[in-house]
Amino acid sequence: MTVSTPDLSRFRRAGAFAAAALAAAALGVVPGARAEATAGTLPLGDADLTEVRTSRALADGVTLTRIERGSEPAPADQINTTTRGPWMVNVLTIDPSQARGHLKATYGPDLAKVEKTTDLVRASGALAGVNASFFTFTASQLYPGDPVGLGLFGGKLLSEPISDPAEVNFVVDANSNRALTGKLGWSGSVRNRQTDATLPLEFINHPPVVPAGCAALADQTQCTLPGDLVEFTPEFASATPSGAGVEVVLDRLGCVVHTSTTRGTALAVGQTSLQATGRDTAALLDLTAQGCVSATSTLTDQNGEELPVRPGLFGVTGRYPLTADGQIVVPAGSGSFFDRNPRTIAGTTRDGKIVLATIDGRQTGSVGTTMDETAAVAQALGLDDAVNLDGGGSTAMAVEGALVNRPSGSTERAVGDALVYVDGPYRSGS
Repeated sequence: MTVSTPDLSRFRRAGAFAAAALAAAALGVVPGARAEATAGTLPLGDADLTEVRTSRALADGVTLTRIERGSEPAPADQINTTTRGPWMVNVLTIDPSQARGHLKATYGPDLAKVEKTTDLVRASGALAGVNASFFTFTASQLYPGDPVGLGLFGGKLLSEPISDPAEVNFVVDANSNRALTGKLGWSGSVRNRQTDATLPLEFINHPPVVPAGCAALADQTQCTLPGDLVEFTPEFASATPSGAGVEVVLDRLGCVVHTSTTRGTALAVGQTSLQATGRDTAALLDLTAQGCVSATSTLTDQNGEELPVRPGLFGVTGRYPLTADGQIVVPAGSGSFFDRNPRTIAGTTRDGKIVLATIDGRQTGSVGTTMDETAAVAQALGLDDAVNLDGGGSTAMAVEGALVNRPSGSTERAVGDALVYVDGPYRSGS
């Protein structure tokens, strides 16, 4: 896949990076912090609720703020309805004009596994971080960390954005700490450079589906039902998904290393593979029978214009925009997703800061927010553009190696990826 310099000017400029971090365990005031009691700052619950903010500088241009709104625990049967709270919100603000470090996304040892946010932060040598993308989770025992949507890491597109209108993306350039929000599109194909024959790619790094009507066929190339054509990279897992179908392993030049009539192999550094199921099996074998191939992958912005990528560009997947140009834009909805839950927010301010925030929920000590309430919080935090990242039991923030919020489950959940701030300049490949 070719990479080039991105033009972020077509997207909204990155704004304040507020990363919410809720205090864990004792939840005491941290050394060096300053506390201030205010009223009515966050548009949550009744106007007379007391609000206490505790802030401290983590590094040059990086501030952690904890907001406690409401002082009495909620009755357990009123968590979804109470107007008295309480709410616990943590906000991490990064000012690129002063910060020495960089924000990036990380997925750990490989894309398909899950790790706790605290572990991802520590492994990255990061100062702080929050959980990020929606991921496969319990839908796949083998590959629970597989992103459900965009996964862009250091200029490598490891998971394509999906067509679901709910998907919205948060993209950051670690070289400049400029960020953008918006819905990206994707198209991909594989072309034989000798014959010019071309096949469309369905996915990047997602296990292909074998058509039920062909599962028992000894020769999968005899299948006439629609299947998938998927590109895999070494970052996916220790081995590519196994099963019925065909797989063609390519070297770094796109030339065939070997072909197999079953799927599943370990890829060496520099290798990629193409897996096919259904009627795509015969088509892939024909395409790669002679000569070398080129895989192309194109990201487009919400206006349909190409978004080139280069080293240093990272992107994660959210569900629904919260604010755009300072206005609340979250759609109306119903059901558990739109009810009060723990939330993780990523957004930008008009003056170029980046903000990550977490809101604890499903607890008597912090009831969480509906999607409408989440958007109102994002707007109150000054986020010109903001997106709703994975929440619920995934919501977590780690600062200086420790969890600072209180997850809704009994323990911190392992997640697919995280947004982390590293207090130092970005180096390609780091």
